[in-house]
Amino acid sequence: MQIGIGLPSNIPGVQRTQLLEWARRAEARGFSTLAANDRLVYDNLEPLIALSAAAAVTTRIRLATTILIAPLRANPVLLAKQAASLNHLADGRLTLGLAPGGRQDDYTTSDLDFHTRGRTLDHQLTRLHDTWNNPDIGPHHSTPRLLTGGFTPASFTRAATHADGWIAGGGDPDFFRHCAQQAHTAWHTAHRTDTPHLTATSHFVIGAEAEARARRFLLDYFAFAGPHAREIVDSSLKVDEADIKATVDACANAGADELILFSVDPDPDQVDRLADIVL
Repeated sequence: MQIGIGLPSNIPGVQRTQLLEWARRAEARGFSTLAANDRLVYDNLEPLIALSAAAAVTTRIRLATTILIAPLRANPVLLAKQAASLNHLADGRLTLGLAPGGRQDDYTTSDLDFHTRGRTLDHQLTRLHDTWNNPDIGPHHSTPRLLTGGFTPASFTRAATHADGWIAGGGDPDFFRHCAQQAHTAWHTAHRTDTPHLTATSHFVIGAEAEARARRFLLDYFAFAGPHAREIVDSSLKVDEADIKATVDACANAGADELILFSVDPDPDQVDRLADIVL
């Protein structure tokens, strides 16, 4: 199983110098992927722009959206061109992870229908492939690896129909194992001869001085979940070497091809601290 690391682009107030140094260190220490998450109604950086900055200071590490809320990008042809442009400038290193998202305020602010987001994404995925195959809308021949997320039965059908794999937006390793089985079943049902690329995600912070800040950030980030926010934080945040190693082992045993760990502290020293544990 490969180990990737998230950019701190979702942490309010992250500085340019922190993000660029984070990207440089992640590549130097041998992480498989630099990933960025998406929110609209939040003080974060837009993920494709954040990854473009990371692409400019790296040459080998993969770049991924984990995930991008595709229905917020109303023009799928433009989204296809943006992703292909980044993939081209990054020499083919982009993994485009897409999902409908679960935060209604992102849709309300965008004057979009939250309840039709799944159908919108299905249409967008067809249009993305059409655009990437159209030589008149460059850069062509620069198709990123495509993953989709979500936990409903339709999500796994969508992945098997349109994507190269499936990505988990959180959840513990036991839940990931259950989802991985559903992904493999969807691949079989779709008569695909390949196997899905399965990506797990989790959060970490290393150092007692950062844990209290990390919990405050995650409680705010997951506030949309109401009373379940604390449960999400308690299950997803890894704060010491033993906990991180146990998560790595459990995700590998659950069938993950890659685990991406997101720090909730923007200090680039977190990259080295994590690398010393998992690489």
